[in-house]
Amino acid sequence: MATTPSVSYSITVRLEVPARANVVSLLTTAVERAGGVVTALDVAASGHERLRIDVTVAAIDSEHASRLTQALAALDGVSIGKISDRTFLMHLGGKIEIQPKVPVRTRDDLSMIYTPGVARVCLAIAENPEDARRLTIKRNTVAVVTDGSAVLGLGNIGPSAALPVMEGKAVLFKRFGGIDAFPICLDTQDVDEIVRAVQLIAPVFAGINLEDIAAPRCFEVERRLRELLDIPVFHDDQHGTAIVVLAALTNALKVVGKSIEAVRVVVSGAGAAGSAIVRLLAAAGARDLVVLDVDGVVAPDRVGLDDDLRWIAEHTNPRGYTGTLRGALAGADVFIGVSAPNLLTGADIATMAQGSIVFALANPEPEVDPVAAAEHAAVVATGRSDFSNQINNVLAFPGVFRGLLDAVSRTITTEMLLAAARALAGVVSDEELNAFFVVPSVFNPDVATSVASAVREAALGARG
Repeated sequence: MATTPSVSYSITVRLEVPARANVVSLLTTAVERAGGVVTALDVAASGHERLRIDVTVAAIDSEHASRLTQALAALDGVSIGKISDRTFLMHLGGKIEIQPKVPVRTRDDLSMIYTPGVARVCLAIAENPEDARRLTIKRNTVAVVTDGSAVLGLGNIGPSAALPVMEGKAVLFKRFGGIDAFPICLDTQDVDEIVRAVQLIAPVFAGINLEDIAAPRCFEVERRLRELLDIPVFHDDQHGTAIVVLAALTNALKVVGKSIEAVRVVVSGAGAAGSAIVRLLAAAGARDLVVLDVDGVVAPDRVGLDDDLRWIAEHTNPRGYTGTLRGALAGADVFIGVSAPNLLTGADIATMAQGSIVFALANPEPEVDPVAAAEHAAVVATGRSDFSNQINNVLAFPGVFRGLLDAVSRTITTEMLLAAARALAGVVSDEELNAFFVVPSVFNPDVATSVASAVREAALGARG
């Protein structure tokens, strides 16, 4: 559970207060004593006796926000007016819209944009289907597809509840990659129906971004769509996470003076993200990987392995380890967690090798307390924004798709993923690199362009 105020739980409270010199101090003190943070204070109206003030405060959670409001209401002479949840206001009416790129001011405009002129464009595409990329939105449009089965850390909440996340993803595509993305939330969790639905809508799009689809279903959906479609299919929970983890690990290894070929890596979690991370690390040269999930070490003799777990079993654990997660950590150089909260303690991290690296990425609560881990590990990363070294997929997917679309790529390969990771790691210069800065800020303008360029070159190189 979060213990510090966050802007994601911020509210604006409209107050009527006495027009006194110390009123601002009283309001701020009341909020701080209740554990909140005042982030803005604006006088909305003023009179001889009373002031109308909008106070914006950051809380820990919704219940804490209510307590902050009560603390303000308890002040002498203060009355509460409207209370606005800033996060809900940002989502009001949705976060994206469609805007025309051309004016419609005259009959001539109308006759070219729509009938009869548009018929000429339709016939041109019918004669040469490839012209759809040149003459329609297809060239720069991606579908963000989910079945709502594994949304953030919320679990199987369904397609309607997943829509705000998919809208947010579309905003990030536009903001960081200049890509038009549209949310597609499917009211089915049947693999055949998902695959068929995406296949049917694919003519509109130049790429498919699968999002928040639970494992192991996500593996089959991606595999089948890649076989069926002539556009790239990218499951961000798998490959986006893997790209950023590899980039961060590349730089973290520089900090501690180790090589990926020589380190022992323990991975907790073999779902969508864990499986992709393991595959990409292996492709990057990692030789000593041990993977554990809720059922223990992923090993060839384990009963009930699916195809993806069997691949992991056959390509990892060269030492034949059979113990627990805590035991696996002893002497390990790297821990990567994409599993569940609070599995480990600082004492467990203390058993790792000198100069250890800990990526505890479970959200919102990581596998180990980052503060406790930092007492023993040389480099610590999480998936959270309130600690240094945030492993955030937005560092990868906008640039990856920008590169794929620019190259008019029909697929995505492991080499493209590796190129993206190398480019992302390279955005952090040697002068900037330290234990608290192994990945760049998501707002660094070089992130998306560097990743896009690397992916584009890899895609064009793959075509010869």
